[in-house]
Amino acid sequence: MSEEVKEVKEVKKARKFEGKPKTDRKAAPKREEEGFDKKLVCVRKVTKVVKGGRTLRFSALVVVGDGKNGVGLGIGKSQEVPAAIDKATAAAKKNINKIRVVDGTIPHEIIGKFGSTQILMLPAKPGTGVIAGGAARAVLELAGIKDIVTKIHGSTNKINCVKATMNGLVALRTREEIAARRGKAPEEI
Repeated sequence: MSEEVKEVKEVKKARKFEGKPKTDRKAAPKREEEGFDKKLVCVRKVTKVVKGGRTLRFSALVVVGDGKNGVGLGIGKSQEVPAAIDKATAAAKKNINKIRVVDGTIPHEIIGKFGSTQILMLPAKPGTGVIAGGAARAVLELAGIKDIVTKIHGSTNKINCVKATMNGLVALRTREEIAARRGKAPEEI
């Protein structure tokens, strides 16, 4: 009798798992493999004073880019660092902007502003490389810009630097776009 019961249980188990493919959580592809690279710019401890005392959380700033003129930034907060990084990455992927790049550099000089931070971005000749500070460098490299010179004025807060860089890059226009807006040929400009 006990042998029959064992056989019935084995048959039920075989039927149960027959149609389902085996999945290993470690082998499953991560969402990062959508063609995006990510850089963690900074992680900060932030506290909030509440009635019962202080609550400690972590804030993460992540920049995501595809290396083909698409870049985005995101900030996430959580009680644990990995969760904050995941939230920031998800927010960055939702906020991807297309940057205008001409021959590996920007089409014209521009000043990006955010808060008390100003970043001057100048186009550079091929072979110059990315000459920028840490926070701005992450945005520029992930956007696919190969040659650029930058100088930060004012606050060097990493969050403000990244946002100022993004504001400047989003405001860039190519010669063709400016000509079309003015109703002229690109050669006239």
